[in-house]
Amino acid sequence: MEHYNYQSLKEKDLQRLCRRPKMDFKSIFRDVEPIIEGVRRDGDRGINHFTRKFDGSSPDPLVVNPADRDVTLDPEVRQAIDTAFDNIRRFHEAQLPEPLEVETMPGVRCKRVARPIERVGLYVPGGTAMLPSTLLMLGIPAQLAGCKTIVMATPPRGSGSVADEMIYIAQKIGVSHLLRAGGAQAVAGMALGTSSVPKVDKILGPGNQFVTAAKMLLQNTDAQISIDMPAGPSEVLVIADGSAEPDFVAADLLSQAEHGPDSQVVLLATEGFDLPAFNQSLNRQVEELPRKAIAQQAISQSFIVTVDTLEEAFRFSNRYAPEHLIVQCSRAEEWEDHITSAGSVFLGHWSPESAGDYASGTNHTLPTYGYARMYSGVSVDSFLKQITMQQLSEEGLQNLAPTISALAQLEELDAHRNAVTIRLRK
Repeated sequence: MEHYNYQSLKEKDLQRLCRRPKMDFKSIFRDVEPIIEGVRRDGDRGINHFTRKFDGSSPDPLVVNPADRDVTLDPEVRQAIDTAFDNIRRFHEAQLPEPLEVETMPGVRCKRVARPIERVGLYVPGGTAMLPSTLLMLGIPAQLAGCKTIVMATPPRGSGSVADEMIYIAQKIGVSHLLRAGGAQAVAGMALGTSSVPKVDKILGPGNQFVTAAKMLLQNTDAQISIDMPAGPSEVLVIADGSAEPDFVAADLLSQAEHGPDSQVVLLATEGFDLPAFNQSLNRQVEELPRKAIAQQAISQSFIVTVDTLEEAFRFSNRYAPEHLIVQCSRAEEWEDHITSAGSVFLGHWSPESAGDYASGTNHTLPTYGYARMYSGVSVDSFLKQITMQQLSEEGLQNLAPTISALAQLEELDAHRNAVTIRLRK
């Protein structure tokens, strides 16, 4: 890992360090557009064609109802899923909004009410690892929000099947359609609709650059879908002071580095942190990982910044806007107010990022690539839309009419003013 001193960094250096590895979206868009058009033209046959081409399988049927499937799970795995499910549900259930009602002036009553997005698509990556935790993170808030149709897409295994663990979770969250396909073709199928895949209104979930490109392209077409957020490779930033345990810091950085070779991990350390011990621990731990080559490549592209004060560390962190921020400092909770841009935060020495990935209750579908400056992670709100309502009494319209008339006249919109005055004449 490259090593820098914060005091010696100039503005151009800070810009460079906060800049993520460039993704060539123009090139990726060129690759993805024919896939989208193939699915638009051929529907299910198009999805199967690309799934066979990229994943080497062609499931039949392409779409199944998880409720119709029998599953066999190891009791320990079932218990782990159930515990995670309950914790995630408990935290997200508390997010359900209450109706808001305000009388802005006598006789003028305004409301805001939440309604579910009726049809949603959940994309759960497969690729190098099965990710049941992602299905929990997407499906539980969708279920709580009251979405009527929940479509799930995930790459099938070589046999064309989907793991029983995934089927079990899909049953628990009420998935109605399981699309056994991944990649841009699955995103296109959910966005456009086919004979067996219902068209959805919003697609959520992480994926590789082709999945992300498909989501970005389709939200700007006649498919009329929205997406959760743009996304890039996984990342973590750890702030460590002299009280931080080097073994813990190394483990937290590696927990993200093993996601992929393009993952980025960052360490901000005060002078009191034991960097030599950290480097020894990092080298020792990475050698023990089955995904050693992936983690080493990610680590080679990452960096360490030493800071004089924790204020400097949080200043840099807010500018970097990490997907995950781990604060391994004494009295970490006292620094909460200094955090303005991060996807999810882990406070103190006993709060590994893995807890949020799996079972603490918070959501792990988070903004990456610096988008934490303006995007939030997935929550119940991601599956809701807010509708405002207003009701005016006769008295309320009389009270508000002069204001409406004056502003409509100012904007030279006479029909707007007439909609008020015609009522007053009654």
